[in-house]
Amino acid sequence: MPKQKKTFYVTTTLPYVNADPHLGFAMEIIRADALARYHALQGEEVIFNTGTDEHGLKIYRKAQENGLEPQEYVDGYSAKFQGLKDALHLSYTHFTRTTDAHHVKAAQEFWKRCRDNGDIYKKQYQVKYCVGCELEKTDSELVDGKCPLHPTTALELIDEENYFFRFSKYQQALLDLYDAHPDFVQPDYRLKEIRNFVSAGLTDFSVSRLKTKMPWGVEVPDDADHVMYVWFDALVNYISVLGWPEDQKTFERFWPGVQVCGKDNLRPQTAMWQAMLCSAGLPNSARVYVGGFLTVNGQKISKSLGNVIDPIALCNEYQTDPVRYFLLREIPFGDDGDFSYERLLGRYTSDLGNGLGNLLNRVIAMSRKYCDGKVPTVDPAACKIAVAGTTWEGEGGLQKLAELVGASYAEVQCDAALDALWLGRDGAKSSIAQANQYIQETEPFKLVKTDPEAVSRILYSMLEACRWYAWLLTPAMPQVADEILAQLGLNVIEERTKTWNEALTWGGLVPGSLLPEPKVLFPRKG
Repeated sequence: MPKQKKTFYVTTTLPYVNADPHLGFAMEIIRADALARYHALQGEEVIFNTGTDEHGLKIYRKAQENGLEPQEYVDGYSAKFQGLKDALHLSYTHFTRTTDAHHVKAAQEFWKRCRDNGDIYKKQYQVKYCVGCELEKTDSELVDGKCPLHPTTALELIDEENYFFRFSKYQQALLDLYDAHPDFVQPDYRLKEIRNFVSAGLTDFSVSRLKTKMPWGVEVPDDADHVMYVWFDALVNYISVLGWPEDQKTFERFWPGVQVCGKDNLRPQTAMWQAMLCSAGLPNSARVYVGGFLTVNGQKISKSLGNVIDPIALCNEYQTDPVRYFLLREIPFGDDGDFSYERLLGRYTSDLGNGLGNLLNRVIAMSRKYCDGKVPTVDPAACKIAVAGTTWEGEGGLQKLAELVGASYAEVQCDAALDALWLGRDGAKSSIAQANQYIQETEPFKLVKTDPEAVSRILYSMLEACRWYAWLLTPAMPQVADEILAQLGLNVIEERTKTWNEALTWGGLVPGSLLPEPKVLFPRKG
C-alpha cells in the first residue's frame, strides 16, 4: 500500500463582496499562493482555500442600493473574485462561498455545539457598531469618535436583544494557547499585540441580528427571528471547506491549518475564532500569519480616497508574474508597504529585465553560438566548481541558496526568499546577480578563442544555474519559472512531476540536448 502523502492546508480570509477586488487583497492571496506552491513542491497534498464572505449588513445595504436581491448581488461579485485565479496565476484548490448550502449547514452545526456548551445566550444590549468593519467598537478603539479604519463611515448605535458568545470565558485558554505555541501568530509583535488585548480582559460579543432589521444571513438554529452575525458565520468556512462536520476523515487529515490574513483581521482570526473552536470542542488553528496594509502614496487603499488599484488591469499592463514579484519582494510580510508605478517599473527593469532576463538570454545565446545550439557536451560533475578567483561559488552555493530560499518561503518571508535569490546572503554565493557577475569575470565570449573546453564548462554551469533559479522562483513566479524551463529545452510537464528536492540536484540538464532560440522574458516598459 503506497504511503499517504503529508498534508498541508492554508486559507486566506474571505473578502467581503461589497466592492471589486483590489490590490491589497491580491497581495494577501498571492502570499498564500506562494506558501501553497512551496508545500506542493515538497510533495505534500495541499488544500488551498479562499472564497467570498457574502452575508452581513453592508452587503445587504449595497444590494438594496443597486436594486438587486442580495443573492443576485453577491453572485456577481463572487464571480469577479473567482476571476482572480487566472489573472493572478493562483493555485487554490477550493473556493468557499458563505452562501453555499454546505457552509450554511456547517455554520448552524457549529452554532449548536457552542450553544450546547453553554457559550451562546441572549441579552439586551447597546453598542456602537462600524458597518465597514462589521465589528462592535469600544470608545477606546475610536479616534475622534470614529472608527480609524473607516473614518468616513458613521458609527451606528445598536439597541436590541441578540445572542452573545461567551468570549470572556476563554481568556485563560487563549493565553495558554499563546504561551504553549509562541510561534502561533507571526510576526512576533502581532502575537504580543493580541496577547495584550486578551490579557486586558475579554467582553462577550454579539453573534446574531434580528431578522426584521437585517434579514441577509444564516438563520439561527431553533430561532427563525435571528440570523447569525457575519463574523460567526464566515469564520466557520475555514473548517466547512474541509467537509466538516460530515467528512471527518478529510477534516482530521488537514486540520489544523494555516491562516494568512491582514492586520485588520488580527482579533477575529487569532482570538475570536480560536475561542469559538475551543467552545465547539475542535483543535485550534496551526498558525496565523498576519500581514500589513498596502498603501498608495502613503494612504490605505480606499474607494473613498479614489486610490483603488485594479489588480487585473495592472497584470494586463505589466504581466502577472512581475506584479507578483513586486508585491512579494518589495513589501516584507507583516509590514505596511507602499505601491507606486515608479517602483514597480524600477523592479521590472532592474531585477527582472536587466537581471534575470538578461542572464537567461545571454547564456542561451552564447551556448547556441559556441556549442552548436546545444547544452554543452561536458561532464556535469566537472562543472560544479566555479572558476578560481571568481565571486560565484557554483553548485555548493546553489545548495546553500536553495536552503535559504526554501526556509524563507516556508515562513511566508517571500521578500527574504527573493532577496537571497537575486543578491545572495549568509554565504550563499550563487545568486542571480553573482551569476551575471561570473559571466563578466570569466568572459566566455573572449575565452572561446583560447580555451573552448573551459567555455563549455562555464556555460553548462550557468545554464544549470538557470534551471535551479526556475525552481527557486516557482512559488513566486510560476509562469516565468515554466518559461525558463522551456527555454532550457526541458519538457515542462515532465519537470513538474518532480519534487523540490528531486529537481534541485546538480546535472538536471542533459549535455548535448537542443536549446531553443532564446525569447525575451521581460519586454521593455516605459
